[in-house]
Amino acid sequence: ADDAKIIRYQKVFYPTAVCAVSGEPAEPGEELIDVLVDGRLVRFCCTMCQSKLDDPEQKAKILADLDAKVIEAQAPRYPLETCIVSGEKLGSMGEPIDVVYQNRLVRLCCKGCTKAFKKDPAKVMADVDVAIIEQGRSTTTLKTCVVSGEALGSMGDPIERVYGVEYVSFCCKGCVKQFEKNPTEFLAKVRAASKEKRSASAPADKG
Repeated sequence: ADDAKIIRYQKVFYPTAVCAVSGEPAEPGEELIDVLVDGRLVRFCCTMCQSKLDDPEQKAKILADLDAKVIEAQAPRYPLETCIVSGEKLGSMGEPIDVVYQNRLVRLCCKGCTKAFKKDPAKVMADVDVAIIEQGRSTTTLKTCVVSGEALGSMGDPIERVYGVEYVSFCCKGCVKQFEKNPTEFLAKVRAASKEKRSASAPADKG
């Protein structure tokens, strides 16, 4: 049950709709095969591709390729401007270092922070969640649940989630489940609301 929950959660922000080995989508009428590898979701088109995990070199390549896709997908929307470990501004110590953990991107300021991250990644990711939630509250214009349309807070405290690098709030647990079954449409609304907020707060051109 826990594995199924992790898979459902990570499918929301999985960076591609094709097999991690062949690059092909699932056959018509079928789903990709979902496998947890070291706590992260990896998707395959067939059992033959999945069997590549048995070879350590192939496994390492599959995960490295997936890392690259996660970074490509999440980096443009990464919301934090400071390193979650040191608190230093990202870019102040050279190019930020991109680290992928369970298919989620975290950006760090230096190699020293990378070492600190590896000592307790779960704790650091919990801090990332807190920071993204705090930022999300101030950068979204959504006052209603993205699924039901009900006012946030009308059914108790809103339920807040972080998917990859994105903040989403819901009115109830039922809406969380519905969102995770078909996130594409709902994520588009979330992104539009965040973009609207950023555009409104941007300084006006002085022409």
